Amino acid sequence: MSISNNSHDVEKDAIGTEFAHLTNNVVQSFSWQDVTVTVNDRSSKKPIDILSSVSGIVEAGEVMALMGPSGSGKTTLLNVLAHRAAMPKATIQHHLSINDEPTTLASFRKLSSYVEQEDALIGSLTVRETMYFAAQLALSSSINKAARKERISSLLASFGLQNQANTLIGTPIRKGVSGGQKRRVSVASQLITSPKILFLDEPTSGLDSAASYEVMKFVRDVAKKYKVLVIASIHQPSTTTFKLFDKLMLLSRGKVVYNGEVKKVKSYFAGLGYEMPLYTNPAEFVIELVNTDFSDNIDAASTRLTHLHTSWVNSIDAASVSTAIRSTTTTTHPTPALPDHSTSANPLTLPLTLMHRSFIKSYRDVVAYGIRIAMYMGLAIMMGTIWLRLAPLQSNIQAFTNAIFFGGAFMSFMAVAYIPAFLEDLSLYQKERANGLYGPLAFTIANFFVGLPYLFLITILFSVVSYWLGNFNPTAEGFWMWVLWLFLDLLAAESLVVFLASLIPIFVVALAATAFANGLWMPTSFAV
Repeated sequence: MSISNNSHDVEKDAIGTEFAHLTNNVVQSFSWQDVTVTVNDRSSKKPIDILSSVSGIVEAGEVMALMGPSGSGKTTLLNVLAHRAAMPKATIQHHLSINDEPTTLASFRKLSSYVEQEDALIGSLTVRETMYFAAQLALSSSINKAARKERISSLLASFGLQNQANTLIGTPIRKGVSGGQKRRVSVASQLITSPKILFLDEPTSGLDSAASYEVMKFVRDVAKKYKVLVIASIHQPSTTTFKLFDKLMLLSRGKVVYNGEVKKVKSYFAGLGYEMPLYTNPAEFVIELVNTDFSDNIDAASTRLTHLHTSWVNSIDAASVSTAIRSTTTTTHPTPALPDHSTSANPLTLPLTLMHRSFIKSYRDVVAYGIRIAMYMGLAIMMGTIWLRLAPLQSNIQAFTNAIFFGGAFMSFMAVAYIPAFLEDLSLYQKERANGLYGPLAFTIANFFVGLPYLFLITILFSVVSYWLGNFNPTAEGFWMWVLWLFLDLLAAESLVVFLASLIPIFVVALAATAFANGLWMPTSFAV
């Protein structure tokens, strides 16, 4: 396809001095040898290789595409290379090196960034706010506000998002930016952290051909000018987008079929007897060549794939890759070191930044607290009308006891409404922690303190209705004692929700576990 010269999805001249912070003077090469991931088959219990002896190298300024049909292992490989969990109960063997030196997980997280296939964005923030908080969590406090704003504005313009800067990302209730624009926000928010190695999992997912080209062209231009290493898994890019990559690693059934320069793909497969027809997208051609799932003749397709695997292992190109990996041992490169404290955000301010972001999310997100306030008000009215204006008589002691008990029970049981909002926060935390932005302590502190004022507001509103309708002790001391008791009850219940949802981050299971735990409180008198 042809790309219009006046396309504004990404500005052509965006790569300027405003992106000098991306300059990579540390990582000259990133290599991996004999990456093997094995899991046990569920039925036979025999080991199966998801990846088998995969090796490769990317050097400064290069952009590599990981391609293959579904189930080929490209996402698993990307996760292994990024020091992330490949899959549950998998046995992983690998040797990963930066400048031919092993590196710690903490150091690797400081040098790299990972853009996941599923956008890790808060729907109730605007595009600009998303970029702002990405900068606050990643950049050193020595970088002033003006410089941060310039970075944000430049990236927004470069990714064609300047017109959507003040638009919400979007929630299930409130419409926001499109899916393709969310994808661009995800990539831009990681570039603001100045990674030396950038991992992209399906960066063009949800984008049309023109937008896919523009996003990848900007990433490529950054890689070339500032020597950033880029590794991206991608599914059938257009011809023009495919040509933006320097290298291609083609996988099928966990094995390498090709690993070399993109411009040599056509000649390599032609040498094996697989001529690419004229006017054919090279990416589609190679995917169809190694995909056996939809072949009319499964046996012939499997034989072809075996031939491709064997041909690659015995090829001169495979030997060249091994030589390139070994040659890094004889080349002097600066050893990658963990950036010092001055190059990272101040850990003391991280909880405050997270609290600021969570406050914005909470008051804009009607699901987090708005609906809960309405539910609690409804329960307060129901409770007040059931035990309406009880007379202060000896005969009403049981009725007062019942009202007190169910007041606490209502507060604790309805805390399960917080599970969806917390699971969203937990998912974002896990992705940001994997990128080395902050740890569990900062997340826990922010989550706890942000919830306090909202829980207190819920308690006050519930108490104002239920306490006076029920005709409890008409004194300030009695009222505030009721408020305190309900607040602590709600705080304990919400803490239980957070604990169980953290252990079991699946909505339905967490909901059932929390309901069961709350049920235990009642007969054992923990709720009163």
